[in-house]
Amino acid sequence: MASVPLVLGPMLRYTDETCAAIWVETAADAEVSVHAGDREWRSRTFAVHGHHYALVEIDDLAPGSVLPYEVRVNGGTVWPEADSSLPAPVIATRNPRERLRMAWGSCRTSVNHDAAGNRSHGVDAMRTFALALSEDAALRPDLIMLLGDQVYADVTTKPMQDFIRSRRDISEPPGKELKDYEEYAHLYRLAWSDDANRWLLSTVPSAMIFDDHDVRDDWNASLDWKKQMEATSWWRGRIVAGLASYWVYQHLGNLSPAERAEDEIWQRIAAHTGSDEPDLSDALDAFAGRVDREPRTYRFSYRRDFGDIRLVVVDSRAARDLTPTARALVDSTEWEWLDQQLQGDLRHLLVVTSLPFLLPIGLHHVESWDEAISQGAWGRVAARIGERLRQMLDLEHWAAWQNSFQSLARILTEIADGGRGTAPDSLVVLSGDVHFSYIAEVDRSRGGRIVQAVCSPVRNPLPIAMRWFSVVMSYGLARPVGAAVARSAKVPNPPFDWTTVKGPWFDNNLSVLRDTPGGLELTWHKGVVENGDERHPRIDEVSRVVIGPRSSSG
Repeated sequence: MASVPLVLGPMLRYTDETCAAIWVETAADAEVSVHAGDREWRSRTFAVHGHHYALVEIDDLAPGSVLPYEVRVNGGTVWPEADSSLPAPVIATRNPRERLRMAWGSCRTSVNHDAAGNRSHGVDAMRTFALALSEDAALRPDLIMLLGDQVYADVTTKPMQDFIRSRRDISEPPGKELKDYEEYAHLYRLAWSDDANRWLLSTVPSAMIFDDHDVRDDWNASLDWKKQMEATSWWRGRIVAGLASYWVYQHLGNLSPAERAEDEIWQRIAAHTGSDEPDLSDALDAFAGRVDREPRTYRFSYRRDFGDIRLVVVDSRAARDLTPTARALVDSTEWEWLDQQLQGDLRHLLVVTSLPFLLPIGLHHVESWDEAISQGAWGRVAARIGERLRQMLDLEHWAAWQNSFQSLARILTEIADGGRGTAPDSLVVLSGDVHFSYIAEVDRSRGGRIVQAVCSPVRNPLPIAMRWFSVVMSYGLARPVGAAVARSAKVPNPPFDWTTVKGPWFDNNLSVLRDTPGGLELTWHKGVVENGDERHPRIDEVSRVVIGPRSSSG
C-alpha cells in the first residue's frame, strides 16, 4: 500500500464563498498539500487505528472562483491521476449572485458497475450523474447532499465479506456484518473508490448525514431494540467503530471552519505540536462511546445558509430519546437547537432528515398505530407484537414518534403561517431511507407551502414484491382505513392533511434541486444502459416538479 500514497479521496467537503476543505486518506504519516493557481495549503495527517487522514483547509478564495487543483503527498503529485480521462478537479466557491443548485439522495450500495451489478442493484444514479457532469460542466451543483446509508455495515457485499474472511472467522458473531474500525475503513474505501464517483466527490462539495445502515438496520428504533443489541458480544465494538469512523469519513467534512474550531476532536488535531502525526484512536473511541451513551453531549446536526435559502440537516438517529415515557426522535437538547434554526424571513426553508416526515398517509397511520400499541395501548401482549412488527417492518419513521411528529408539524405550520417572521415561499423536507421516491404536499390554501420530497435509493432498489405495499399505502382506501386503525389505539389526529401528488416510483435516482425565478424545481434522474455499455449509462429524467409560491401552480 505504501507505493500508493493516496488511499482515498480527495473529497471536496465544506465550501462557501471564500473557503473550502479537502479531505484525504493516505497510506502513511505524511504532509498533504493542495495547489491551486500560484497558492499552496498544507496539513499534517492524523492517525486513527493505523489509518492516516488529513483535512486541508483552503482559505482566502474569491467568491465565484473555479480553480483547478492538485494534491501532493510529501511533495509528490497524487491527484489528479496522470492517466485519468476525466476533467481536472476544481474548487468552485459559491457566487452569492447565483441561484442554488443542489444534488441529493440516499441509500447507495457498493457493487460493481458491470452487467451483474446493474442487474442485481440497478444502475448507480450518482455515478450516472458524475459521468454526465464530466461531459457538461453546466450541470455542476453547488453541493451534493447525501442523506444516509452511504455505507451498509449490516448488509455486506461479496468483496467486503472477502475482506472480513481474510482477518477473522466469519461464522462467529457478527458474521458478515462489520465488527471494528478496520472493517469500516475498508467499507468506505469500497464505497468511494470507483473512478467516476471518486472524481465527482473530488470536484463537487459534499455534505452528509447518517441513517441506520451506516451502523445497523433499525438503529435506535426503540429501547427494546437497544437492549437486544447491548446483550450481544459485538455491539459495543460496532457502535464505537461506527460513530468514530463516521466522524472521520463523513462528519468532519460537514463542519465550517468556525464549527471545526469548536469541535472537541478537531481541537486535539489543531493543538498537536509534535513532529509526528497525532494518534486519535483512543480519544475517538472514548468520544464515540460517550456519544452513544449520552447523545446530548454532542450534536451531529448542522445548518447551512445560501443567501435567503436555509438548509437544516437533522440527526434523526443518534440523538433519540429512547425512554419509553419520553420517546423522541430528537432529544430535548437537539430539539432546542432545531427549534432555533427553523425560522421565517427566508425565501425557502429546506429541512433534511433521512427519515421522511410525511409518509404516504396509509403508512403514516400504520406506524403511529404500531407505536401506540408498542407502548401499551392494547396491553402487554399487543405491545410485544407491536415491537416485533416495528423491527420487522421498519415502522420507525417520524410517524412512529408521535410526540416529535406533532411538535415538528406545529412548528412548520407556524412558520408557513407567518408566525416566525415572513412566511417562506416554501418549506421543503428532503428525505430518503424508504427505497422509493415521491412528492407529498400539505393541504393548505394560504401561506407558505409545506412539501415532502423523497429521493431513495441512489443504488439499492426495493424488491419488486414489496413495491405493491408502497403503492397501496399511498392512495385509495389507505387513508380512511389507516385513520380508523390509528384512532382505535387513541392516536391523536395529525394537525393537517397531506396528499401524495407524485409517485411513488422505484428507480435508482439522484435528485437535483434548483432555485429558479418560478420557485424550487426538483428533478429526479436515473441511469439507462444503452447498447450493452454498462459502465457509461445515459442520464434520463424520471420526474419533475416546481414548488412555486402559493399563487403559482406547482
